[in-house]
Amino acid sequence: MENDKKNLIVELTFKFSLDIIEYTEVLESKRKYNLANQLFRSGTSIGANVKESQNAESKADCIHKIKIAAKEAEETEYWLLLCKHSKNYPDCDNLLLQIRSIVKVLGKIIVTAKK
Repeated sequence: MENDKKNLIVELTFKFSLDIIEYTEVLESKRKYNLANQLFRSGTSIGANVKESQNAESKADCIHKIKIAAKEAEETEYWLLLCKHSKNYPDCDNLLLQIRSIVKVLGKIIVTAKK
């Protein structure tokens, strides 16, 4: 990350991925393996797709990768909502706030890129 130019969505999704890693480790310590696995995969995929979009072959390719990141963000929000509303799951309100911000930023990027 040190060599990257300052980029809001890259920074937001990288930090979110780190937070997801921490949260899923807590889930695993509580033996919530299935949800931890789903959340880990979708939550870290957002940043991976955003990072990949930074070197897209074309504008259309960039938009496509950002759309994939947006889909992964929606899926991640779903898994977090399940955690929030399930009994005996650790608090995830901060992650929900982060993912909602990420969804908004990704949506704006998509709309702006299509113009």
